[in-house]
Amino acid sequence: MPVFRDDAPAEITAALQALPARSAVSVVAERLLELFTSGSIAAGTRLPPERQLAATLEVGRSAVREALAALEILGIVDVRPGSGTYLRGTASELLPQTLSWGMLIGEQRTAELLEVRSGLEIYVARLAAERLTDEELARLAEHLDEMADATDDLHAFVAADLAFHQDLARAAGNTVLLDLLQIVRSLLRVWVDRAVQDPDHAAIALREHRAVHDALAARDADRAASAMAAHMATASARLQSATA
Repeated sequence: MPVFRDDAPAEITAALQALPARSAVSVVAERLLELFTSGSIAAGTRLPPERQLAATLEVGRSAVREALAALEILGIVDVRPGSGTYLRGTASELLPQTLSWGMLIGEQRTAELLEVRSGLEIYVARLAAERLTDEELARLAEHLDEMADATDDLHAFVAADLAFHQDLARAAGNTVLLDLLQIVRSLLRVWVDRAVQDPDHAAIALREHRAVHDALAARDADRAASAMAAHMATASARLQSATA
């Protein structure tokens, strides 16, 4: 559970300024989004109440309410009745999510993003083979077990698959690489969730992940990169079929 600091709402209101009189709901949303994606506000932070935000920005509460509703639709904030409004993700998670709403990803752009993702994932596997700890290797094995138990529950399988790749990227020990992968994954997320469409796909993906894990366990960087390259080839083909 995230830890909420009592002074967080005060920090948020201090970072905001009154808006020009001509500003409307879109400008309120833009000002809030600029603050939320700056990285200065932690994920899970509870925002000040509408009344306080409206007073700080010198706008009506309805403008703040509509702006927060728009940000909730975009997945930026989480409105919990009776509790408050909370920032959902980190800056690296929020920015690509808003970008994905602002751009239409056609077939050519999707293919290019898949190429970028493949290159990043292959490099991640190489670095992780050289850097990951025994604890991180064990966590990856747990995700494999979760995938094996969920071959008939594709939603759970995809979640375990994603967790494997996320923890693998963390094990590579490169925060810039981790952020770049988060951006690409966010832009492709709507298609990635549909890429594994039947138990046969799940069985293939599981076998490919195990090959990556075996190479990581051997601390063999070349073998890990090759195993990930093979996985990315079939995963990208599945995803392109999903987009079609």
